[in-house]
Amino acid sequence: MEDKEEFLKEFGDYYGYPNGPKTINEIRATEFKRLKDTVYLDHAGATLYSELQMEAIFKDLTTSVYGNPHSQSDSSSTTSDIVREARQQVLDYCNASPKDYKCIFTSGATAALKLVGENFPWSCKSTFMYTMENHNSVLGIREYALNQGAAAFAVDIKEAVDQDGASRSSVNSVKVSQHPVQRRNEAEVLEGELTGDAYNLFAYPSECNFSGVRFSLDLVNIVKQNAEKILKGSPYSKGRWMVLIDAAKGCATQPPDLSIYPVDFVAISFYKLFGYPTGLGALIIRNDAAKLLKKTYFSGGTVAASIADIDFVRRRDGVEEHFEDGTISFLSIASIRHGFKIFNTLTTSAMCRHIMSLAMFLKKKLLAFRHENGESVCTLYDNTSLKVSSHDSGSIVSLNLKRPDGSWFGYREVEKLASLSGIQLRTGCFCNPGACAKYLGLSHSDLLSNLEAGHVCWDDNDVINGKPTGAVRVSFGYMSTYEDAKKFIDFIRSSFVSIPSEFKKGYLLRAKSNPYPTEGIENRLSSSGCYLKSITIYPIKSCAGFSVQSWPLSSAGLKYDREWLLKSWTGEILTQKKVPEMSLISTFIDLNQQILSVESPCCEGKLQIKVDSDSYLCGKEEFYLHSQRLERIGHSTGIF
Repeated sequence: MEDKEEFLKEFGDYYGYPNGPKTINEIRATEFKRLKDTVYLDHAGATLYSELQMEAIFKDLTTSVYGNPHSQSDSSSTTSDIVREARQQVLDYCNASPKDYKCIFTSGATAALKLVGENFPWSCKSTFMYTMENHNSVLGIREYALNQGAAAFAVDIKEAVDQDGASRSSVNSVKVSQHPVQRRNEAEVLEGELTGDAYNLFAYPSECNFSGVRFSLDLVNIVKQNAEKILKGSPYSKGRWMVLIDAAKGCATQPPDLSIYPVDFVAISFYKLFGYPTGLGALIIRNDAAKLLKKTYFSGGTVAASIADIDFVRRRDGVEEHFEDGTISFLSIASIRHGFKIFNTLTTSAMCRHIMSLAMFLKKKLLAFRHENGESVCTLYDNTSLKVSSHDSGSIVSLNLKRPDGSWFGYREVEKLASLSGIQLRTGCFCNPGACAKYLGLSHSDLLSNLEAGHVCWDDNDVINGKPTGAVRVSFGYMSTYEDAKKFIDFIRSSFVSIPSEFKKGYLLRAKSNPYPTEGIENRLSSSGCYLKSITIYPIKSCAGFSVQSWPLSSAGLKYDREWLLKSWTGEILTQKKVPEMSLISTFIDLNQQILSVESPCCEGKLQIKVDSDSYLCGKEEFYLHSQRLERIGHSTGIF
């Protein structure tokens, strides 16, 4: 309670909707009862729907008749009215006038981004510029640009900030660092031939889904009006610049104000906003930008007339009808108004302040953690201050954890332990390779080396060559509480912060068959009702392990645990996800003889490896020999 009182003293003006119709405690008690025993901290991946929201949707769908909007019945008219209302709600959310903007419904933010990429008027004189911090769904646009002969390059953008923490909109306050230019059809155009009649596209996220850093909307006007100046006269800066914002993450708390900033394209997903529906997003598009998109495909609902046996088609004039192929997801569209009702009740500004108070509190606590030797525990990946008044930081806290000796805890280890503690979060690079490489300090050679070592998205290779390949991400939603943040803080403290104790490097870790030991440290451990029943060692990653009652520790954890791995003949690192039969390979280590034994039910012989008694790493030549022999065992089982 003292901790919460301290928190409220610092963040009480922002936390918990003090001026709203419901406090955060009332919201959790009435609308998120299913979270009673769960700490959900992956709102950047998908936020949660309210139970009252779903009740309202169910009542709506079970008491109304919604027909296909392409029909002419009364139920179709009802659907058309709901869709029209939903479009206006989306525009209102971003303060966009229907005179200037239209709302095109898509299957999600990714589909909205793809729509822009595949229909943009690319030419060999065009440029696609994007910030390093971008989701793969934005990077995918690069394929369309390069295939049409356009140039593409990433940029790092740094903004000057006033002493009061506000970003300045002057072009002189923006520093742009350009990465190498990418081209596929260089012979088609020379740099000197680039002219001002090309259409260029600049893309960036309103909030980085890796670090939570928010980018200023002032970039819209700066790029549109001063691209040549900020790119220092680069020939690739010429032409008409259009701006695309990926607002899938940032729109949940700070939607772009399109009455002030003339963004050409804004992509959003509704499950990122209020949890339901999934599979529905929108592209908010300026009317003049819509006229430039060159759409090839047509379908039901997008044409005024077509003739089957000759080359004739006349497309519809309306922007929405022109780009929405087939029947839109009208029942999902009918559901979003119930989500917007929540947002309108709480207000986005109050939600933003509430979420930021939790993020700032968590950052402050994590940065204060120290191991017993004084070394810091947490490395945070952002470039913002801890001011609550700062609007540069969103709902995300991205981090990695270090041991007292400076080595890294693997993020998958953190995720698995968090799951055991009832905490759900996300780890990895979050489909944002540029931000991941930037914040983790991974060079191109590091990334290629990791790939050659077998590392791909979503695997368990979390530390390679002493460097993390991803991070741990905590992200809050409008329904998150102080207790959620506190439980994560307590989890980090109890699981990863070293404190003075009797357990030192070199001690033997013992499992007790008696759940109620009676002396020494064992007495103190039993006071919590917890005891260690057995220990399982897995010498070869993804192969079967063996259980023991006691086992030596090393500086990295259990000695010899996951010290070896299996490779295919082609050098690919194998796991049970790829080859489930690896679970049939059994292992055992005889500590007295210092021998690792490996057996397979499909192999007559037993492979025995002599491990070094001084250090548990073999010499290089011996290790390669063992690797080859392990491969043969795998081959004989039919695994490879």
